[in-house]
Amino acid sequence: MYNEEFENYDTYNVDQEYMGHTGDPALDSEYNKQMYKMPEVVKKYLMYFRNAVNEGLVFELQTLYEVTWPKISDDFFEKRPWPEEADVSALVDNDMVFMILYKELYYRHIYARIQGGPTLEQRFNSFFNYCDLFNYILSAEEPVPLELPDMWLWELVDEFVYQFQSFAQYRARLQKKSDAELETLNAHNKVWNVLCVLNVLHSLVDKSNIKQQLEVFANGGDPDSVAGEFGRHSLYKMLGYFSLVGLLRLHSLLGDYYQAIKVLENIEVHKKSRYAHVPACQISTSYYVGFAYMMMRRYSDAIRTFSSILLYVQRTKQLFSTKSYQHDQINKQTDQMYHLLAICLVLHPQCIDESIQQTLRDKSYHEKMYKMQYGDLQEFENCFIFACPKFLSPCPPAVDTAPEDYSKEAIRYQTQVFMDEVQQQKCLPTIRSYLKLYTTLPLIKLATFMSQNQRGVEKDLDKETQLLTIHLLCFKHKMKNVVWSKGASGLEGKFQSGSELDFYIDNDMIHIADTKVAHRYGDFFIRKILKFEDLNRKLHHLKL
Repeated sequence: MYNEEFENYDTYNVDQEYMGHTGDPALDSEYNKQMYKMPEVVKKYLMYFRNAVNEGLVFELQTLYEVTWPKISDDFFEKRPWPEEADVSALVDNDMVFMILYKELYYRHIYARIQGGPTLEQRFNSFFNYCDLFNYILSAEEPVPLELPDMWLWELVDEFVYQFQSFAQYRARLQKKSDAELETLNAHNKVWNVLCVLNVLHSLVDKSNIKQQLEVFANGGDPDSVAGEFGRHSLYKMLGYFSLVGLLRLHSLLGDYYQAIKVLENIEVHKKSRYAHVPACQISTSYYVGFAYMMMRRYSDAIRTFSSILLYVQRTKQLFSTKSYQHDQINKQTDQMYHLLAICLVLHPQCIDESIQQTLRDKSYHEKMYKMQYGDLQEFENCFIFACPKFLSPCPPAVDTAPEDYSKEAIRYQTQVFMDEVQQQKCLPTIRSYLKLYTTLPLIKLATFMSQNQRGVEKDLDKETQLLTIHLLCFKHKMKNVVWSKGASGLEGKFQSGSELDFYIDNDMIHIADTKVAHRYGDFFIRKILKFEDLNRKLHHLKL
């Protein structure tokens, strides 16, 4: 059973044991090496943690990882690293596997908690530690005797991709680096190389046979029939699945949206998978899938993806109310998805769930949507920059490049691609607002409305009419896109119109039809009443 000693330890005398420091990082580091005395509760925790890993006590590990590690971090190591490798190694009899896992947590803590972030040496050492971990898992001739909680496995893969992203951005900022730093970076150009990261993730996918398992499962078969020796092992199966999500994220960061969706071809992205029971994984998957759809101009699929996951977050928000390792990340991604959903609804209006619509009305999103609907390009850009991933260039700056900050180049490029698309649709909300008021409308009359709407000097109505015809054709084109259909992969779908308005032009007359389907509230209430009666019957049977 879980040792409750780590839940209720006494933090008295922590300052005397560990907290002496000068404020200078270099002096503090030297001081800690000379004067450091590891608190007794930390010693006991690490030894107990090591025993739980060796004995494969997954439920014990889940509590030690999700509850006790953050608690001890807050109480003893809030603004400083955990104990050094040498101190812990002596404590756990130089246990190789445990030390690799400990160092993964050690460097993750530095990335998350230490002011100024990791040093260049720590970034390198973290990479080498990941190499040791993945070599141990992938080079074995039979499944390794290691069982870890699914939450840990997800955060391990997610952190691996995050640290690559962090290093790529660090590497691209040349303006504050010394000659020695640049020389070290250029001499070690294979450390945190994009091809290395892709190779690790694909190797984990291949080793687990997860693609074949997902394909068989989608067709109603038994995944274990194609899992193989490694794929039947929980460690490899879940690492393989989480690596698919890692590849989705990585391709999105590199701007390859087709490939981002392609890696999930055997996963029905609009349906909860049996493997996606880690909330942070599910939310991250939907964020990157929805964003990729938006950039591919598949707005209906993006709206469906964002609406589905935001409903899930609303209904399970109590799960994210307590502080956890990825608590802040989940909240940030939720806010980003509301911004992306607002953008998609402005560009491609359609009905969504009332509770999501209410959130968009209540918060600051309503004002942002109002500005975007009236053609405020700066608001579009601001929302996009806030909500998009931190894009990366697959290649670092050249050795002889001028010492500038190149980390923003990728996001500037992707923002420009998005804004070019918005610019093409700038007039469409205005056209839509006029078309909603009529069933028939002369082309020249709409051209007059549009020219009056654009304040300025008088314009040639013949030219305005020709330009309006182009905008109407653009309206038709932009409102038609590929929409996912049930049973298809994420990239497949039917080409159809998603607009609530349809129209055609005949002899300079626009004929408009409202295709919006009214809400059938009666059917909704009948379904809820029947469900309520069914629950009452079940409760009655339970009482009997």
